[in-house]
Amino acid sequence: MKALMLKLEPIIWLLFGAGMMVGGFVLPAFIATVGLGLVGDASAYSYDRMVALISNPIARLVALAAMALPLWGGAHHLRHVWIDFGGLSSDGLVGGLLYLVALGGSVAAIVAVATL
Repeated sequence: MKALMLKLEPIIWLLFGAGMMVGGFVLPAFIATVGLGLVGDASAYSYDRMVALISNPIARLVALAAMALPLWGGAHHLRHVWIDFGGLSSDGLVGGLLYLVALGGSVAAIVAVATL
């Protein structure tokens, strides 16, 4: 498992970096924008308008990125916390499980966005 993890390390770092970018910059800005928008006209967030928004393919990609990428960043952080607390001997197993959970969450996000 450790050899496979080493081969997949560049891909995992790419997903980790993207997840941290989305989780650190994009989601807080999105939450602030939506929060400020709720102060104004509440009809802007009606069901019909939200369905029209998420029907756009670009909006679907943004929703997918907002759901899936932070999972990879979190999995990578948890793996390194495990290593820092002395779990280097079982890093292959724990890292594999964490990335498997992130993969499962990403697949669930893809299914959720595809069925909208």
